[in-house]
Amino acid sequence: MLDMSGFTHVDERGKVKMVEVTAKPSTVREAVARGAISMRPETLSLILDNRAAKGEVLAVARTAGIMAAKETARLIPLCHPLLLTVVEVDFRADKEHSRLEIESRVKTAGQTGVEMEAMTAVAVAALTVYDMCKAVDREMVIGEIRLIAKSGGRSGRFDREGETPWPERL
Repeated sequence: MLDMSGFTHVDERGKVKMVEVTAKPSTVREAVARGAISMRPETLSLILDNRAAKGEVLAVARTAGIMAAKETARLIPLCHPLLLTVVEVDFRADKEHSRLEIESRVKTAGQTGVEMEAMTAVAVAALTVYDMCKAVDREMVIGEIRLIAKSGGRSGRFDREGETPWPERL
């Protein structure tokens, strides 16, 4: 039988369960996630010059990412619903590699972390960019969604080696 002892969402019999957080102390928790969407140079120019036929791509994608973070518990079955105190979604253009990088920062004061909310915000922001630009570029590629940093809770601080949250944003 497979050893499931390291998995928090599986009980001793291998059944899926929601993690019990009642006794955990409430602490300030923050997570930063990042991802990217690669595209043709012309598509990136359309976005940056605000010439996309469907409108302001970055504004709509930012709003979609914020809304998605707030809905994470409805999308990921075992996530706890959280009262989020901050959700930010920002973009950086990488013209050399013809891609748009997306970063989210999510914060709460609670009993469980916000890593999934931060990654959900990035994923949905990227999907929104794809949706708004697919008429001109169906070969866009979404990827590299990852946790950059997190703080708070029993496990403390995590910082991905070689990456730090952005100091400035678009």
